[in-house]
Amino acid sequence: MKATQNPPTAVQVTPADLLRCAALYLRRHGWHQGTYYATPDTLTPPACAAGAIGIACAGHKVEHFAQLDPDALADYLATLAAFVDYLDNFHPLFLVDEDGFLIDEHTSPYSWNDDPARTTEQVVAALEAAADEWDRLHTQGGEN
Repeated sequence: MKATQNPPTAVQVTPADLLRCAALYLRRHGWHQGTYYATPDTLTPPACAAGAIGIACAGHKVEHFAQLDPDALADYLATLAAFVDYLDNFHPLFLVDEDGFLIDEHTSPYSWNDDPARTTEQVVAALEAAADEWDRLHTQGGEN
């Protein structure tokens, strides 16, 4: 690089990066079912998968993800979509109504997280595997 060139100032954060951050958050602070956070009045509460993704995107917990600034909201939606795509392909859990009709064509990350048989290890592993899958589909030779 020549002395007159400006080095890049911003690093592009990908959904894979944010999924790995969410997995790390759950390893450090704990996993939760039923709501985004186990104890909302705590700075770093145990979180569900979607809550951990939100914290990874915003850098802090938020009560409702519609309150995120536009950039963080775009990151949250893209990262949650990457996680849903992974769940659809590798851990499908579709909801069916009482007449046998499919309610949603995609696996709900909330229902998947809240399955009574789900474990912390499964959630962390799924977030990490979703990150690996995103990288596999979106990078070539380590480049975006």
